[in-house]
Amino acid sequence: MTRKQDVVVIGGGPGGLVIASVAGQLGLRVTLIEKSGHLGGDCLHSGCVPSKTLINTARLAHRMRQAAQFGLPACVPEIDINRVLDRVDSVIAHIQQHDDPERFRRYGCDVRFGAARFLNPHEVTVNEEIIRGKRFVIATGSQPVVPPIPGIAEVGYDTNETIFKRRELPPRLAVIGGGPVGLELAQAYARLGSRVTIVEAADRILPVADSEVSAVLRQVLEGEGITLHLSCQVTTARRDGDSRQLFLTNGATVECERILVAAGRRPAVFGLGLDEAGVEHNARAVVVDARLRTSQPHIYAVGDVCGPYQFTHMAEYQAGIVLAGLLFRIPRKVDYRVVPSVTYTDPEAAQVGLTEQEAQAQGLRYDVARFPLNEIDRAITDGVGEGFLKILIARGRVAGASLVGAPAGELIHELALAMQVKAKAGDISRLIHAYPTLSQIHRRAINTRYAPRLYSGKARLLSRLINRLLP
Repeated sequence: MTRKQDVVVIGGGPGGLVIASVAGQLGLRVTLIEKSGHLGGDCLHSGCVPSKTLINTARLAHRMRQAAQFGLPACVPEIDINRVLDRVDSVIAHIQQHDDPERFRRYGCDVRFGAARFLNPHEVTVNEEIIRGKRFVIATGSQPVVPPIPGIAEVGYDTNETIFKRRELPPRLAVIGGGPVGLELAQAYARLGSRVTIVEAADRILPVADSEVSAVLRQVLEGEGITLHLSCQVTTARRDGDSRQLFLTNGATVECERILVAAGRRPAVFGLGLDEAGVEHNARAVVVDARLRTSQPHIYAVGDVCGPYQFTHMAEYQAGIVLAGLLFRIPRKVDYRVVPSVTYTDPEAAQVGLTEQEAQAQGLRYDVARFPLNEIDRAITDGVGEGFLKILIARGRVAGASLVGAPAGELIHELALAMQVKAKAGDISRLIHAYPTLSQIHRRAINTRYAPRLYSGKARLLSRLINRLLP
């Protein structure tokens, strides 16, 4: 028997859930197919939610050791990794309530758990049943990339998909990859008691960020006892009992009990039958146009599986683009001009628009407005003064911003909004910012650009003339 549906969504992560819930509530016949046994996707079960929960616990343990700086007795917390991970599991379970399959069934969605595979451009099979759809959305996400390191499979390794299931705190942890995932988990485990080593092929950690941001984070991580091996790769992995050895191109050997591979992600398309569906794809992504249509116009894709950014907020944004076309035939197109990103280390690193290196590569003429966090009063009172804000201003407007410091992920959105509405840089300065707040750094940074003009010789002369000649 073939089931006929208006919309078939393959993948129960953030993007797929948004599309399925809205389409179902508007009365369309929707089938939602998820390969795993639960909805929510990587973000909920092995990505954003567990990692940020673990990071927050590790941050608290770090603050307890630093309590003397705040006039309190310092203490070294006794880490019970089982209790820590129990809290991680409880947070996942709490948020999972929003992604309960029964909730989506109440919306009118036919929820299926199983592996979907295209038979042709209009049919998929799941659990030996054929489902025919008028339109499809591929939202299968991504999966970790494991470099072809000789011996890595034999010695054993973790990725973000498995590490939260480990109930022992490794005495020594080696992290392959110095991007956001690698840095976040490396710092968290180091603060919980592991001796951590990071191996990164690029010449700096967080290579996509502004180089000054990378430098601040490197100083922080090394100051917390994390060892960094930059500009090198792992040539071989071996095991000796409970110990593993990673041999590096710089001649060093890293000894550890556990290996975390955080070397990037690739689209999860294996076994989907995309060739049978006539959907163009490559090693990096399913190919889509500006309306997120694949090479088959009735088949859309959203999220990590099509890129270009592997963020939960990007999947949700793309879902809105698809819904406009799928439900109402409104030809909305993606606009990636303003996409904030955050690395949740401590301090956090946030970015929107161009980095200074990207601006230089584009030959853009720009000015830099910057301000150190340790000169913001609220940062001083809270003891979170490490970091800075750098704003690139081109033609009087914000072209990009890089921010490293405590809650950078919250602060970056004022600048993202300024870019979105094309506000002038001066508008940020004129906005009244409550005192004392960390957000005052935006106004203070912009004011550094105007201060030389305000106190210039011409301005001083004009001020004297006005006050002498006018009543």
